[in-house]
Amino acid sequence: MNIKVIPAIDLIGGRCVRLHKGRFEELTTYDVPVHEMFSLIAGAGFKRVHVVDLDGARIGEPLQLELIAGLSKQFGLEVQSGGGYRNIHQVARALDLGISAVIIGSAAVRNPQFFTQCLERFGSDRIILAADVDGNQVKVSAWEEESGQTLEKLLETFVPQGLIYVLITDIQRDGTMKGPATVLYGDLQARYPGLEIIASGGVGQLTHLELLAEAGIRAVVLGKALYENKLTLEQLSGINKAYAG
Repeated sequence: MNIKVIPAIDLIGGRCVRLHKGRFEELTTYDVPVHEMFSLIAGAGFKRVHVVDLDGARIGEPLQLELIAGLSKQFGLEVQSGGGYRNIHQVARALDLGISAVIIGSAAVRNPQFFTQCLERFGSDRIILAADVDGNQVKVSAWEEESGQTLEKLLETFVPQGLIYVLITDIQRDGTMKGPATVLYGDLQARYPGLEIIASGGVGQLTHLELLAEAGIRAVVLGKALYENKLTLEQLSGINKAYAG
C-alpha cells in the first residue's frame, strides 16, 4: 500500500479531542493526555504528527504553540500544525520554535497575498494549504463560515505560486469513519499531478487507506479511528514502513 499515514491530534485546552463533521457542539474529549499520545506515536515509529490547535482556530491566533513545539522536541517528532495563523510573524515564530510545517486555511482564503508571502519566504515544503470543503465549497473560521469560494478556484490561485502541499478535509466525512472522499481526491490528484494532496476525513478501516492509495493519494491524516481503536498505531506504522520502502 503506497501511502503515508500521519496520526492527527486535535487540541482544546491542552486536551485531545475530536469533532464530528467539524461541529464544536459534537465534541468528544479523550482521557489520554497529549504527551502520552506523542509518546505512543513516537514509540510506534512514526516520524510526523498532525496537530491542530482548535482554540487558536476559533480565536484567530495560535494559543497552544509552546505546548506543541515543546512536545515536538521532547519526543523527536516532526509536527505539521495549524490553527489561528493569520500573519507572517506568527508563522515565522512557529517555524523558529521547531514546527516542521505550518498549516494555513482561513487566512489563505481571506488574504491570498499573505499565503503567497509565506510560500515565498519559508518555502513550499514548510507551508501547507488547508482546504476544508463542504461539497465543493471552502469553509473558514474552524468550518463555521462560508468563504464563497470553490476548491478549484482556491487551488488555481496558489498552484502558480509554487504550492506543493494541500490538506483537503471533507467536512461531512470528518469524524464519521465511514470512508474518505476518494473520488474527490483522486480527481484532483489527476488534475494537479504536481500537488501533494493530503487526505483528511472519514478513514475508519484499512480498506479506506487502500482506496486512497489506489486513487493516487500519497498521504493521509487520521485521528478518530485511533482513539476509537478501529485502527492501531502498529498497523499504521507498518504501512508507513512499506511506503518508505
